[in-house]
Amino acid sequence: MKIAVIGCGYWGPNLVRNFIQTNKIEQVICCDLDQKRLDRMKGLYPSVETLKDLRELLDRPDLDAAVVATPVKTHHPIAKEFLSHGKHVLVEKPFTHSYDTALELIKLAEEKEKVLMVDHTFEYTAAVNKIRSIIENGELGKILYISCLRANLGLFQPDINVVWDLAPHDISTILHITGDLPTSVNCQGKAHFHHEIEDVATTTLNFKNGVIAFIHSSWLDPNKIRQTTIVGSRRMLVYNDIEPQEKIKIYDKGVEVPPYYDTFAEFQFSYRYGDIYSPRIEDYEPLKKECEHFITCVQKRLCPLSDGYSGLRVVSILEAANKSMRQKGRAVPIQGLKLLSQKFRNNGNGLMMNNGPRSI
Repeated sequence: MKIAVIGCGYWGPNLVRNFIQTNKIEQVICCDLDQKRLDRMKGLYPSVETLKDLRELLDRPDLDAAVVATPVKTHHPIAKEFLSHGKHVLVEKPFTHSYDTALELIKLAEEKEKVLMVDHTFEYTAAVNKIRSIIENGELGKILYISCLRANLGLFQPDINVVWDLAPHDISTILHITGDLPTSVNCQGKAHFHHEIEDVATTTLNFKNGVIAFIHSSWLDPNKIRQTTIVGSRRMLVYNDIEPQEKIKIYDKGVEVPPYYDTFAEFQFSYRYGDIYSPRIEDYEPLKKECEHFITCVQKRLCPLSDGYSGLRVVSILEAANKSMRQKGRAVPIQGLKLLSQKFRNNGNGLMMNNGPRSI
């Protein structure tokens, strides 16, 4: 199998490294407009082939797949070119810059019967999948709310705001662990340095079953924070991705309402304070697991866990958040909710493609 990585700036080198380390790739080709980046990749990995002209890749019959790790606005046109030329495609998050362009790529992949996958790395982490298992087993009880905080100082993006840059991680994680879609989104943010490129924002996801999720994203925080809190009716869970050892902690804490009372004066909440424990989770690099999953899906014609519809769900939420920010936080419904709900695969098993991805 031969694979090309388009874009060797920030995230591309990580993808190149992991594809090489899988030992399942015959040839990795690095493509970038910047010769210095290509020289660096050649210095790190002498076995890679480098080139600057994207067109040289499109007509190569020996190329099986392409990985798009370029600025967001270029995801759609580059992925479209490779799908049109019969190549399998993996696209860095966020999938595309709009719902319509994301849906177009999905339909094209279905037509060409090619694997289309989105780089939602957190869906492949041991911690996130452990959390999903904990929720499915009912250890937390009924989920009441989820709170995500993702902040650091920079990196400022010139073409997308902080929601499009940081929130995709949290959105894909929330959808993955809950197996549900929000019906509407509220979002408020502020641009302090670049006009209409918000550097701090809070996004609220409203679910039909009563669950509410808050996502705070910031490029203007003195500390790097990657924390998710999930509050259930029985227990509470905190996931700290920066923690080197005990990434997940479960708190046997909660609030109980008295079953009955005669007068308001007798009404009192009962607070429960129990043990705190940290479940053991497997230690591996999520991106390596994701790259191996993409290779397997291409070779065995399987549908990826983070397929095109997974990317479309996240993009639809990001678009709604952007519209809400422009409308001062008003609730904006999710576009294509019926389609997205129908295509929601949360089993993670990977389905065989009989007639291409349309068989999902």
